[in-house]
Amino acid sequence: MPYICTMQELPSKLLQQAVDSMASLPGIGRKTALRLVLHLLKREPSDVRLFSDSFTKLREEIAFCSSCHNLSDNQICSICNDRSRNRQQVCVVEDVRDVMAIENTGQYRGLYHVLGGLISPIDGTGPGDLTIDALLQRVAAEEVQEVILALSATMEGDTTNFYLYRKLSGQSLQISTLSRGVSVGDELEYTDEITLGRSILNRTPFETSLNR
Repeated sequence: MPYICTMQELPSKLLQQAVDSMASLPGIGRKTALRLVLHLLKREPSDVRLFSDSFTKLREEIAFCSSCHNLSDNQICSICNDRSRNRQQVCVVEDVRDVMAIENTGQYRGLYHVLGGLISPIDGTGPGDLTIDALLQRVAAEEVQEVILALSATMEGDTTNFYLYRKLSGQSLQISTLSRGVSVGDELEYTDEITLGRSILNRTPFETSLNR
């Protein structure tokens, strides 16, 4: 069995710094970080440089779509640029991971709007910290006929849903929400694709959810 030194026994400050950096990522403990760093040391220097450069380039060059605020390589993302999408539907989600989760279902062909978070007074996040004003401007200026509130079934998600409903209800459009195939307390990125896809297809008017 190969010998792996403990955190206190690391023989190099450079190794220690690399482990500390890797362990700062969510879901990676220090033992896993050490294993990954030692693996990188076995790779060719050119491979490690390419690995490092890819993250530097990602952080420095990636952009947010000026329309929906999804991650993009360009000013307008590929989804907003796709003329085959239904431009009368806008699905409102918390962050880019939810866009990926819904796209993986293959059940939705409209556009998106990424809020960048949820209203959470406990965390100090208010409506002004999200892209809510941009959403209201899109709905007023574009041919949107339906806004789908696809936020997580959590207290913060429900609070944000209700706030958006109040802001949008004065306009002549349909406001719908996911059917409760997504269980209360669930976040969209952890919902299986079949359940999430059915929840989109079987979405209900938001007013219905107020009476539950």
